[in-house]
Amino acid sequence: MESKQSQVLNLERVQELETWLKTTNMKLTQVNGQRKYGGPPEVWDGPLPGARCEVFISQIPRDAYEDQLIPLFGSVGPLWEFRLMMNFSGQNRGFAYAKYGSPAVATDAIRLLHGHMLEPGLHLSVRRSTEKRHLCMGDLPASTRQEELLQVLRVLTEGVERVSLKAGPGIEGVSAIIAFSSHHAASMAKKVLVEAFKNRFSLTVSIKWQSTVKPSADEPLQPPKSSKSLLPSPLKPPRHILNSARPSALPPRLARPPSIPPGFCRAVGRPTAPQHCPTPSFSPAQGHVVSPASSAPPVVLLCKVCELTRVGQPLYEVYYSHTGPDGFLYFTYKVCIPGLATAFKGLVMILPGPTATSTLEEAQQAAAQQVLQRVCSNQLAH
Repeated sequence: MESKQSQVLNLERVQELETWLKTTNMKLTQVNGQRKYGGPPEVWDGPLPGARCEVFISQIPRDAYEDQLIPLFGSVGPLWEFRLMMNFSGQNRGFAYAKYGSPAVATDAIRLLHGHMLEPGLHLSVRRSTEKRHLCMGDLPASTRQEELLQVLRVLTEGVERVSLKAGPGIEGVSAIIAFSSHHAASMAKKVLVEAFKNRFSLTVSIKWQSTVKPSADEPLQPPKSSKSLLPSPLKPPRHILNSARPSALPPRLARPPSIPPGFCRAVGRPTAPQHCPTPSFSPAQGHVVSPASSAPPVVLLCKVCELTRVGQPLYEVYYSHTGPDGFLYFTYKVCIPGLATAFKGLVMILPGPTATSTLEEAQQAAAQQVLQRVCSNQLAH
């Protein structure tokens, strides 16, 4: 066995690594096919890393180890974490991840170290890590509602930020895209959600990674500098509410990011106002989400509320704001109800729909949902 390992391992390099670890008192942890430093290290005093703080390093020589890589990538800025992928023989697998405290330092690492010659004729490839943070949950009941599912997921696992649903003609059941605060949170959820739904609700769901829009290798995502091409006219209510013109089209580059399925067009995210309405629940006996509220679209429900209270029909202004790094489109809104002195304002996020019209109408549905929550809170407060 020793002679076989000597054929695949550079024992001199392994010894150099061990000497370096003793000299520096560096601590490495072997977990799940990777060897990790930090996360954070004991001496860390910087900010917690957010999105776009991690770089992916490939084309690493198989006999290169942390004694070469950590000082190299630490020369750009303090490392929050460094993970080297390992195989059973003790060789590295040719790639690693380095995480910094800010996207700016990660950008510097890409600029300074991409193409760096670690050994003669061997150049490193350094680019932005995609840091997958989205899971696709399939085989949910057709009666699943996004608001209730979001609440259930936040009870079962940590780090859930948003949920979007896919349902329609020819689709059996419902699929959901779940956005998490970090890759680690998504990984932990992937391990527990299938079993949790089976044990608690007698539901057999499927979980897999969901592809998202890939950012540029070395430039942070930013909203376009000019707003002239971004939905210059506000979104009007649908024809069945007010007889108005169709909304203007989204710019071609925002019409549908290529890696987002066209059927996903549900508004999701954290509520902007406290939810004091009756809390929905997940029924293990029936195996689906149930709610005391009506299943009508929020725009229709808000119209009914306004009709009952005789305050006049709501008027919507919805404008595109920017695109987030996870592919969600952000819209600002203003909803005026003639009989009320104060207009409702806020921000909603949605995934692009198959057309500009459906995307804008989905943003209006999200705005109506937030207004309903705030109206409900006000009624209970008084």
